[in-house]
Amino acid sequence: MTTDKNRATAAAILPLVGGPDNITSIAHCMTRLRISLRDRTLVQDEALRALPAVLGVVEDGTSYQIVLGPGAVARVTPEFEALVEEARAAATAPSAPAAPAAPAAPATRTITADDLAAQGAALKEAQKARNATPFKLFLRRIANIFVPLIPALIGCGIIAGLNGLLTNLGWVPALVPALAAIASGFMSLIAVFVGYNTAKEFGGTPILGGAVAAIIVFPGVAKIDAFGLELKPGQGGVLGALAAAVLAVHVEKWCRRWVPETLDVLVTPTLTVLISGLVTLFGLMYLAGEASAAIGTCANRLLAHGGAFAGLVLGGLFLPLVMLGLHQALIPIHTTLIEQDGYTVLLPILAMAGAGQVGAAIAVYYRLPHNGSLRATIKSALPAGFLGVGEPLIYGVSLPLGRPFVTACVGGAAGGAFVGLFGQLGMSFGSTAIGPSGWALFPLLDGRAGAAVTLAVYAGGLLVGYLVGFIATYFFGLSHAQLAALDRSEDEPPATSVDRPGRPPATGPAAGAEPADPSVLTH
Repeated sequence: MTTDKNRATAAAILPLVGGPDNITSIAHCMTRLRISLRDRTLVQDEALRALPAVLGVVEDGTSYQIVLGPGAVARVTPEFEALVEEARAAATAPSAPAAPAAPAAPATRTITADDLAAQGAALKEAQKARNATPFKLFLRRIANIFVPLIPALIGCGIIAGLNGLLTNLGWVPALVPALAAIASGFMSLIAVFVGYNTAKEFGGTPILGGAVAAIIVFPGVAKIDAFGLELKPGQGGVLGALAAAVLAVHVEKWCRRWVPETLDVLVTPTLTVLISGLVTLFGLMYLAGEASAAIGTCANRLLAHGGAFAGLVLGGLFLPLVMLGLHQALIPIHTTLIEQDGYTVLLPILAMAGAGQVGAAIAVYYRLPHNGSLRATIKSALPAGFLGVGEPLIYGVSLPLGRPFVTACVGGAAGGAFVGLFGQLGMSFGSTAIGPSGWALFPLLDGRAGAAVTLAVYAGGLLVGYLVGFIATYFFGLSHAQLAALDRSEDEPPATSVDRPGRPPATGPAAGAEPADPSVLTH
């Protein structure tokens, strides 16, 4: 039954993205089905958003992303891939019919969830154009290297947490070494996977990127004297692997241009691994090691000395960073911290931005008791929001309205300040993996003060984020013009400028005949 449901979801999505011939690549991350399209104009955005299983859609300049939520996306994606392959195999299969056009909006000035969705889509399109800069596209490529690693990071992180709990309680001591090996195996070789993905992303041979990156974790590097410096296995970590694989791609491409075809199969891989490997051993490992150590030192000092202020800034600015596409730069930093310390202290603070978003959405829900369509949108998106999937609330509610996006940032800043304060007091903690947020982050938390204190501080941060986001939005998030335009049912005739006290409101076909003015949404 579950397989049928996932296949039905995939089958509903496929024609709305232009059919199988419009798709050039398929992938998925923690929450999103990511597809590359030949013709963007064939996608039916509104019909996609209307599907019950779809929580939202996002564009970042390199792929079209359909938000399905954690768990669901990992099940729908294989079904979607299978449908695409089946359709391509059946060359005579008819193209999917276009979805019927949506009915015209009722002749009223009442603003509904559909109006907000359209406004959110326009904002996303404008942001997409602004984000299509070389630097931001480069950050997207860096993110593409690390996103496929997230499921393994999560699985190993949860096992590491379970192993720590068993160790502290003294339970099942015979199982502890086995769990330690399972949890640590991936992290000990993560540089190899980063090198493989880096070469793949930058147009090289993936296995050559992995081969060069494997040098970093090889135990024998401890015997090498690099200009008087002793190397250690793993020195440089994921940053070194990233740099080594990028270098390998450039060496490989140079060889492809200059090595004769008859010798290419022998000479190119040999020179790629040899040249890149020597540069890695005698330069990149040391430089990347220093950079990794600096990142860890800065992050720990930031919370140890900055405390509440650092948390306030990080929690308050994360949503704008997401909008600008700059949050991708944090992924290698998170991974480096996990590799060094076992967890990233930054992620729990940044997760507070989602808490502020949830609080803001709940406030909008209660401030607009008569807008059934918008309340239904918020109600359906809140479960995903509590689990850290914020796109439906951001693009469907807060960002189109304007002020609630700002007040959501205020809630995130308050939650971040709360967590940062406890970090300054010596109770710092972090996440053993990247990807999850909100309530989904609880199983991945680890810290110096023990599990009970760590969980309590994180839960307190979430509650502060919810509460401050709610209060700021309830009292300051909606203007009088927005309340007048939004707090009505769809069939309620609006007041017009010709209405006067003592006169009945205008009725009939002329009343409210104009569509909603989008400018009122953010004023």
